[in-house]
Amino acid sequence: MEIGLEELQLAARNHGMPLEALRYDRTPAGLHYLLVHYDIPDVDADRFRLIVDGHVERPMELTLADLRERPKVSAPVTLECAGNGRALYEPRPVSQPWLLEAVGTAEWTGASLAALLAEAGVRNGAVDVSFAGADHGLEGGVEQDYERGLPLAEAIRPDLLLAYDMNGHALPPQHGFPLRLVVPGWYGMTSVKWLLRIRVLDRPFDGYQNEHGYRWKTEDDAAGTPVERMRVRSLMVPPGFPTFLPRSRNLRPGPVTLQGRAWSGAGPVARVEISIDDARTWAEAALEQPPGPHAWHRWTFEWDATPGDHVLASRATDATGAEQPLRPDWNVGGYTNNAVQRVPVVVAGEF
Repeated sequence: MEIGLEELQLAARNHGMPLEALRYDRTPAGLHYLLVHYDIPDVDADRFRLIVDGHVERPMELTLADLRERPKVSAPVTLECAGNGRALYEPRPVSQPWLLEAVGTAEWTGASLAALLAEAGVRNGAVDVSFAGADHGLEGGVEQDYERGLPLAEAIRPDLLLAYDMNGHALPPQHGFPLRLVVPGWYGMTSVKWLLRIRVLDRPFDGYQNEHGYRWKTEDDAAGTPVERMRVRSLMVPPGFPTFLPRSRNLRPGPVTLQGRAWSGAGPVARVEISIDDARTWAEAALEQPPGPHAWHRWTFEWDATPGDHVLASRATDATGAEQPLRPDWNVGGYTNNAVQRVPVVVAGEF
């Protein structure tokens, strides 16, 4: 299936992280992946107010200065788009045509969501918490502000942030200025940008982005199941140098250090394996500790590259025993494709 004009419009507005940026522990803001559902809103920081209301004892209205005066929390967190790898499905679901680059790790700084909810006083009977942003659009025939819900048990985790800084600087407009939610471990659609309102609910949240968007299903008319935590994945820094088109990789013979990153929303990565023969045989890579409990691990593998054509692959296994599959698990929305990455390379003395 050819990429259509509508998908090209999405691809031009959004961007992935060049895989060579996997070298960085923390992705520079300009290289971090970006997905904007509707438009980047124009939010005046001086007039900004965060509303906290719903099923709480003490509704609140906070300025950005109020939030910055609260105890500051910082953490490196890996975020990945739920549609990462969508363009590699066959048939390809029509939407943002991600290959493998919809990921990044930043140092997010802000206030604790759990502390804010405790101050507001969540009332007995609360079930979900919803988060609404300033970006407004029409989707699925529904005019809406982008809004996502979380179960209360997830919302009061101590590691969720109301972030106003990214890598030590104020959020760029495209990443949610002046305030965004950061939900470690979950796919990026949950980390609502341009955050304006937090509502505590005494019923399950039934907004469009939970009930219709981001659901894993194999038939259009099925209810499906919600997309939530990131599946285990490993990606490789492209070795050698590229051919301009079709971006194939070229290497000189001899020792080469392969490297990349691995992560999982279910906890730490336990093992990364490398194949140089198109996933027929595997050898274990060296795995480093991550810069934080919700950030990716760096891995390395020493390879003596011999002349010829090779297909390199990396495969991660997390602490729960979940392992990347060799083939993608197709679904209507093109979500959660964590199949093993394959990297064709040509090793030659000259090109």
